[in-house]
Parts: sequence; C-alpha cells; structure tokens
Amino acid sequence: MRLYVDDDLASALMARLLAHAGHDVQVPASVGLAGEPDPVHLTHAVRDQRVFLSGNYRDFERLHDLILAAGGHHPGILLVRFDNDPTRDLSPRGIVRALANLIASGVPLGDGFHILNHWR
Repeated sequence: MRLYVDDDLASALMARLLAHAGHDVQVPASVGLAGEPDPVHLTHAVRDQRVFLSGNYRDFERLHDLILAAGGHHPGILLVRFDNDPTRDLSPRGIVRALANLIASGVPLGDGFHILNHWR
C-alpha cells in the first residue's frame, strides 16, 4: 500500500516497520513537508494517491468530513488514537499489525476514515 505518514507518527522506526511489511512509505521530511500544517499534508497524500496515516484524530476527522461534504475524494485516512491507556494505545509494531488486519478484512479504504485501534 502507498502510505503517507504525517508528522504525528513519522519516525525512522515507523517508516522501517511499514516498509518491512511491504508498504511504499513517504514521510514529510522526505518530501520537504516537515512541520507544515495538516491540510498541506493531506493535500499531498491525496495528490500522490497515498493513504494517509496520522495520530491527529480530531483535525483529520474534520478534514475528511470537509472533503466528502464538498464532493471530493481521498485514498483513505487511517488514524491512531492515543488515550494514555496502555490497553488501547498502539505501539509502532501494533500499528503495523492493525494495518495488516484492516487490509486483510477487505474493507474499502477510499474515502474512508478508519481508526486502527479497532483493528488490533
């Protein structure tokens, strides 16, 4: 899967784990977007046809709603929730595993908003 991992989750470990799992991974630093505002990250992912992965639940839920309300489309938005609860929060390896479970389910990703914590 072609993924764009925004600043909230981008790390060398996350990129390496996702790549090792067979994903084509892009992070903001690799495309000159480190530190840019949320809409810039999502716009890049949409233009490059990459599923968007973030830990910023609220902002991207709103951007997802805006895109669909305006009649637009996106390749998919995947969110990881961090609630300071070790029984629900995901580690980088847990994120990769949850992503694999979501993909294996066959649920369509395009125009979808999926919380990976539900797919552990």
